[in-house]
Amino acid sequence: MSSGKSSGKVSGFQFSPWNLFLLVPLLILVTPLFNFENPRLFGMPFFYWFQLAFVFVGVISTAIVYWGTKGKPTVERTDKLSVDDLDEGAK
Repeated sequence: MSSGKSSGKVSGFQFSPWNLFLLVPLLILVTPLFNFENPRLFGMPFFYWFQLAFVFVGVISTAIVYWGTKGKPTVERTDKLSVDDLDEGAK
C-alpha cells in the first residue's frame, strides 16, 4: 500500500509573491482615500474619476499576476492510484 505522500510533487498551498499585487485593487474599498469633490477632471468630481481609474488599475494588476504566475507549477492531483491502492470497502 502507498503512504499517500510522494516526494518531488507539488501539493498544498503554493504562495507566490506575485499574488500580493491582487491587494492593490482592494484599496478602492478605503473610501476616505478618495471621498473628495476636487480636483475635477473634465468636469467629473475626483470621487468618480478615481473610481474609474481604479478599474484600469485592477485590470493591470490582475494581468501582472497572471503573467507572473502562468509558468509556475500548480497543485498536482494525487488521485492516480493503482488498482491495488484502491479501497474496495470493508469485507
